[in-house]
Amino acid sequence: MSEAAFAGAIGRTVASSKPWWPAPPRPPAGAPNILVVLFDDVGFSDFGCYGSPIRTPAIDALAAQGLRYSGFHTTAMCSTTRAALLTGRNHHSVGVGCLANFDSGYPGYRGKIAREAGTIAEMLRAHAYRNYMVGKWHVTPLTESGATGPFDGWPLGRGFDRFYGFLDAETDQYAPELVLDNTHISPPGSFADGYHLTADLIDQAIRFIADHTADRPDLPWLTWLALGACHAPHQAPRDIIESYDAVFAHGWDVERAQRLARQKAMGLVPETTDLPPRNDGVKAWETHSDEERRVFTRLQSAFAGMLDHADQHLARLLAFLDRTGQRDNTLVIVMSDNGASQEGGPLGFVNAMGPFNFKPEPIAEKLARIDDIGGPDTHSNFPHGWAMASNTPLRRYKQNTHGGGIRDPFILSWPQRIAAQGELRHQFVHASDLVPTLLDLIGIAAPATIAGVPQMPLEGVSFAASIADATAPSKPVPQYFEMFGHRGLWHDGWKAVAFHPPGTPFDSDKWELFHLAEDFSETHDLAAAEPERLAALVKLWWEQAEAHQVLPLDDRFGPRFAENAARFHGARTRFVFHAGMGHVPTDVAPDVRSRDYLIEAHVEIGPEGAEGVLIAHGDATSGYSLYVKDGHLVHDLNIGGRHEIISSTRAVPAGAHRLGLRVERLRRESEPAKGARTGFSQYTLLIDGEEVGALTTQLAFHTLISWSGLDIGHDRGSPVSDYTAPFAFTGRLSHVTVTMQNEQSLDGDSVGRAEMARQ
Repeated sequence: MSEAAFAGAIGRTVASSKPWWPAPPRPPAGAPNILVVLFDDVGFSDFGCYGSPIRTPAIDALAAQGLRYSGFHTTAMCSTTRAALLTGRNHHSVGVGCLANFDSGYPGYRGKIAREAGTIAEMLRAHAYRNYMVGKWHVTPLTESGATGPFDGWPLGRGFDRFYGFLDAETDQYAPELVLDNTHISPPGSFADGYHLTADLIDQAIRFIADHTADRPDLPWLTWLALGACHAPHQAPRDIIESYDAVFAHGWDVERAQRLARQKAMGLVPETTDLPPRNDGVKAWETHSDEERRVFTRLQSAFAGMLDHADQHLARLLAFLDRTGQRDNTLVIVMSDNGASQEGGPLGFVNAMGPFNFKPEPIAEKLARIDDIGGPDTHSNFPHGWAMASNTPLRRYKQNTHGGGIRDPFILSWPQRIAAQGELRHQFVHASDLVPTLLDLIGIAAPATIAGVPQMPLEGVSFAASIADATAPSKPVPQYFEMFGHRGLWHDGWKAVAFHPPGTPFDSDKWELFHLAEDFSETHDLAAAEPERLAALVKLWWEQAEAHQVLPLDDRFGPRFAENAARFHGARTRFVFHAGMGHVPTDVAPDVRSRDYLIEAHVEIGPEGAEGVLIAHGDATSGYSLYVKDGHLVHDLNIGGRHEIISSTRAVPAGAHRLGLRVERLRRESEPAKGARTGFSQYTLLIDGEEVGALTTQLAFHTLISWSGLDIGHDRGSPVSDYTAPFAFTGRLSHVTVTMQNEQSLDGDSVGRAEMARQ
C-alpha cells in the first residue's frame, strides 16, 4: 500500500470511529464556586455578629450579606466534626468516632474515613469541580503522616486536587508542620521576617483560585480553608494582642453578661434565655488576685488577637473574589468545628509544654512572661473562665455534649442565589447535614459508587429549604452525640444529655432533659418533671448508638493513645536517619519518652572544624537538640522553655567520629504518684563512646516530646536551643541512629491530658 493510500485508510477509520476515551464531565448549569472557611475552637459567641467585642468585620459583613444560623451543631471535637462535614454522615459511621490520633480497632473508632464514605471533594470531582484543600486536615491517622504515608487518607487521596496545610490537630503558627500535596516542606518564612501561618494559608488559597481561574475559568471550584485559628497555641502580632487588654479587663463574668445582652438584641437567642451558672470549677473573676487577672486578661487577648488577625486576612481572600468577579456566584460558609477549648485548664498556660512534663508554671512565672504571650516561644491557651465566655450562653466546653461543646456559629452567603440579607435562621442543623445541603443547592445526587467502592447512604439531611424559608422545619430525624462517654440526643426540639466523669460507670451518669425551643442555654432541667419523655429519648440514644457504630463506649484518654503508639512502633527500638532525608512528624519519630536511649551521629569534621545541628526534635517550647557549637558537642533538653544544657569537656577533633548522647533513668525502684515528677535521669555526652560530660536532672520527657517533628542535620523552624535556625551542620553528616530500650513507663492519665490539649 502506498503512503497516500495508508494515510487515507487511517483517516477514514478515525473519522468513522467513536472516541475510545470518555467525554470529560461537565458541571451543572449555574454551579457555584464553594468556599468553606472552618475555624478551630471558636465558641458560639466569638464572632462579632454572634455577640463578641472581638473585631471580625469581614465575617460580620458576610453575615450581613447572608444568613446566620443559631442552631448549627458539631460533634464536640475537631477530627469528628471534619469527618461529618466532609462526608455527610455521622462521624462514628465513617470510622472517626473520636480522633485521628489513634485506632481502637472497633469499626467506629479507626481514626480514618472509610472508603465507603466519599468526601464532598470526591463527589464533586465527578461533576467537573476542581477541589483545593488549605489548612488543617486531621482526619488521617498521625502514624500515617510520615514520608511513606500511606497517602490514601491524605487530602489528595480523598478527592482534593491540591493541598497546602498541616495534617495534625495543631501547629505552631510561626514554624508550622507544613505539607504541600504529599510532601512535607519547610515553612517559607519565620517569625523574624514576619511569617504567620494564617497569612500563608490565605496566600495559598488565593493562589490556588487564581491558578484555577487562569487555567479553567469555565469550571467551578471548591476551596476548603481550615484555619489553625483559634486552636492553641494562640499566636498573633503583639500589637493586636495588646489592643484587647482594655477590652477584657472587666473579666469573664461581665463579659458573659454583655455578650448575652448583645445576642438578645440581635435576636440570635430568645429574650427569655437565662445565663447559666459558671461552669464547674470556674471562680468569680473578682476572687482572683490582681496578678492572676492580669495574666488571664492577656491570655484572652491572645485568643482575641488571633481571631482578629485571621479575620483581617480572610478579608484579603474575599476582596480577591470581588476583584476577580467571582464573589456573586461563590457560596461562602464560615463556621467553627466545636466550642471553645477547655484544655487551658483553670489557670491557662503561657507554655503548656512544661506542665505536661511536670514542670510547674506558677502565676509568678506566667506574669514574668506576660509580654511573651502570643510569641514564637510560647504555647499559650486561655483559662476555663474565658472559654466559658466564648461559649456564651451555653454550658461546658469542647469535648462535652452540652451546648458549649457542640453549638457553634454558622454563616452562609451566596449573593447570586440568597436574597435574604442579614437574616437569622433558628433551625437545628448538624455538621453531617452540610454535604446533603451542598448537593441539593448544586442540583446533583450523591454517587452510588466512588472509584468502584459502593457508598453508604448519606445520613445528614439537607437544610436547603431553610435558606429561602425562615419557617421551614428542622430535620425530622433524631441526632445523637457522643464524645469520651459524654452523650446527647436531639429530637423534635428536645435534648437529652449526660455529662460523663471519666472512669466512672456509664450507668451512673445523670441524664438531663431540656426543651431547647424554650431553653436555649440548657439551664432548666426537666428530667424530674418529664421522666417518660427522658426515658424515651435515652432509649432512642441507645438505638442510634447501635445503628451508627458508637458502641462500645470508651471513656479512656491515656490508654487509647498509649495503645496506639505501642501498636504502631511495636518492637522497633532502632531508627537510622540518613543525611538528606526530609522532615519526620512527631508521631512517627522515635518515642524516647520515659525510657533509656542512645543517639549517635556519624560525622566527618575537616581541619577547619564544623558546627551545627546533628538531630533536633521539637521547637522553642519543648524538645531536644544535639549539636556542635564553638567546637564542642552540646545537648539541650528543653522542657517548657527551661533549658538543661550540657557541653562536652573537650572539643570535637577533626576526622571521622561518633558523636552521641546516652540517657539513663535513675532511681526507678518505685513508680511515682500520679501527677508527680518521676525520678532523675542522667544525660551523658559521648565522643567515639568516651564520656565527655554528664548532667543529672529531674526534667525529662515524661509525657511528651513535642508536637513539632524531627530533623537531621539542621533545625528547620522554631529553634529548640540557643542558636539561629536552621543552624545546618557544616561538616559531613552520614547518618544518625537512635536506639531505645524496650522498657517504657508512661503515666496514661498524664499522656491523655497532654494529648487532649493537642486536639
